[in-house]
Amino acid sequence: MVTILLFPGQGSQKVGMAKDLAERFVEARTTLSNIDAALGAPLSAMMFEGPEDELTVTQNAQPAILAHSAAVLSVLEGRLGTVVAAAGHSLGEYSALVSNGVLSATDAARLVRRRGELMFAAGQARPGAMAAVLGLDSAAVQSACGEAQIGHAGVVVAANLNSPDQTVISGDPAAVTRAGELCQAAGAKRVLPLKVSGAFHSPLMEPAVAPLRAAIGEARLGVSAFPIVANVTADLAQGADQVASLLVSQLTAPVRWWESMRKLAELHPEARWLEIGPGSVLTGLLKRIVPAAHCTALGTVPQLEAFLAA
Repeated sequence: MVTILLFPGQGSQKVGMAKDLAERFVEARTTLSNIDAALGAPLSAMMFEGPEDELTVTQNAQPAILAHSAAVLSVLEGRLGTVVAAAGHSLGEYSALVSNGVLSATDAARLVRRRGELMFAAGQARPGAMAAVLGLDSAAVQSACGEAQIGHAGVVVAANLNSPDQTVISGDPAAVTRAGELCQAAGAKRVLPLKVSGAFHSPLMEPAVAPLRAAIGEARLGVSAFPIVANVTADLAQGADQVASLLVSQLTAPVRWWESMRKLAELHPEARWLEIGPGSVLTGLLKRIVPAAHCTALGTVPQLEAFLAA
């Protein structure tokens, strides 16, 4: 059986994450300890005990989610069968690159900590907003974003194309509000403001691009065991140079998630799908994007024990 791996992005963090893994599996405990050492900070203690307001800060949430995914991968090493591809949502793309050997867990944790710091700083320099638009075709959302910028100061773009009827918009606060109003007028069921520290995956993240490129340029990139489907292109990517360029572009480009999932389903229609890390957001999205696909979320001890016993 061939396997596709999915890795969650920011928003999947919660206090207590991976604590049961560390208590049950020595591999997970070692992985988390190594990441703590690489960061020079007790990230795992924050994951286990909080406080929540610190864990949700971008530069903490991003490495925490990656660390949880890396801990699960360490338990599953050698037990995944033939992995043919992986994809990760936003920061989850770094976790995907841990799974295929391009990045070590420690190098990836350092990179996403730096990425989070840069994204937070860009948000402080030019405050932005994001909102989830539910129940409206993604093309209509993109049209609303274009219309919202006509005659108005500010930028707003479709940032996360999560499913054909769920899109997150991002940009200057007034422009996001205006685009949300236009989406509601066009028939959106709901427009939900998100609690974020910046306008991620929009042009407002441009100040983070050069320093992230420099950080990625210093990282040790290995040879990939299998391709990922990149957020930026919704297509296969494998070479180290290509992957590095796409990670930088990802800061200001939309996450083309539903296109990525359909691409993977087209390439591997009989594959088993596994979501590696905290939560099951991507499992839920996949059911809506590719109804015939079956995905199993693996992020807790009961989930892992059931999978390993099967």
